[in-house]
Amino acid sequence: MNLRKNARDCSRERAQRALAHNGRSRVCLVSVLLVLLLTAAALGYFGVRDLTSAFTFPGRLTGAVLIAVAFTAFLGTAALVDHWLFRTFPNSGVVALFGASLALLANLTLFLELMAHADSNRWKVLFTTLTLGSAWAIIVVWRTLATIPAPKRVATALLATIFIAAGNFGYQNLYLPSQREVRPVIKLTPGDPVLSPDRKAFSVPVQITLENHSDLSFDVLGTEFHAMGQEVPLIRQDRLRQEWRAVAEQWTSFEGTNPLSRREKYQPGDLVEAQPWMRYGDPIDANDTVTARVVVQLPTDTKYDQVAFYASAHLTRKDRVSLDQLKPAETGFKSWAGGQVPDWLKKRNDFGSLIYKSTLHENNAIDEETRDTRHVTVYWEFGAHGVDITETINMADGKEVPPKEAERYGIRIVETGPVERTLWDIKSKR
Repeated sequence: MNLRKNARDCSRERAQRALAHNGRSRVCLVSVLLVLLLTAAALGYFGVRDLTSAFTFPGRLTGAVLIAVAFTAFLGTAALVDHWLFRTFPNSGVVALFGASLALLANLTLFLELMAHADSNRWKVLFTTLTLGSAWAIIVVWRTLATIPAPKRVATALLATIFIAAGNFGYQNLYLPSQREVRPVIKLTPGDPVLSPDRKAFSVPVQITLENHSDLSFDVLGTEFHAMGQEVPLIRQDRLRQEWRAVAEQWTSFEGTNPLSRREKYQPGDLVEAQPWMRYGDPIDANDTVTARVVVQLPTDTKYDQVAFYASAHLTRKDRVSLDQLKPAETGFKSWAGGQVPDWLKKRNDFGSLIYKSTLHENNAIDEETRDTRHVTVYWEFGAHGVDITETINMADGKEVPPKEAERYGIRIVETGPVERTLWDIKSKR
């Protein structure tokens, strides 16, 4: 064993003595330097952008880590030149090996990230090359080391500790928060009816409250409120089971659902009021409460026995995506006047929609740079129950992204209703 070790050490010493005089070794030096410098430039580019513009604290911390690794890779190039040519510092080879190891770790991590999520082949090719090049650089530098000094062992142990800590931090602060479900709550509170001066009409005020009990903020894609007038005649005997089943079979949408009552015969409701209750594009801050007040007016001699209120909000998480200003689609704002809508929307009966669009920006510099630009399209579809809001995530060519991918942009739909209020008290005052 000692003979083998001595032979290996002698071969390394001979390799070191030949480094400065061998033309092939100069080519290796230039190649390794190129790999480390390109790694430092790429990581520094992403790191600076993340540090200054990432949406979340973990994202900015990732930027700081990338800058630190880029600096280490750049320091490794200086150490490599000294180790290869001048030998001014005894441990410059270890520093060069450490820089190449960090470069390999960063390049491999980004390579796996790009293979999973990136669209740009240019960046995929670059980090494939850098990953292979940094692995080769480690082998080249390792073979030039004559001994394995104690500082190198300490550095190896420290590096392993850093990897474990970084992995644990990434899991706790990057993965888990992205998986945490956050959804605000909408509350509807009808007020007391108010008669008009001539007692021929009345109004019911409705307070809509959105409560965001979380540390995350949202942007509003669209909000909708509507009220349905319902006739609910009473019968003296219990309804038959066949009648219950017939009513259940008519439940084709959330807005059209009625209770399976034993003594009440619910009729299909009629739309009496529909409107947005927040401006699209408005922000909802963390731990914020937003309140709106709408008024539903009806004649005193109305045929309805009660009114059912519904409210919804379509939101995007600000930690997942940033929106440009949501605007009417430039290619056509109205579906009935040349606006482009998906085929699956056109199949709906009497379809009519207003179309709004906005560009999406990713929450970190790596995805923003390496992924093709996405757009969100919001369709306001007008129908018998007011407005149905539908949103899709599209590529630049209009192709929709798969639903699984659309989930990364944090679109949340919050709904409440029906909140029903009887009208017998106001009708009795006629």
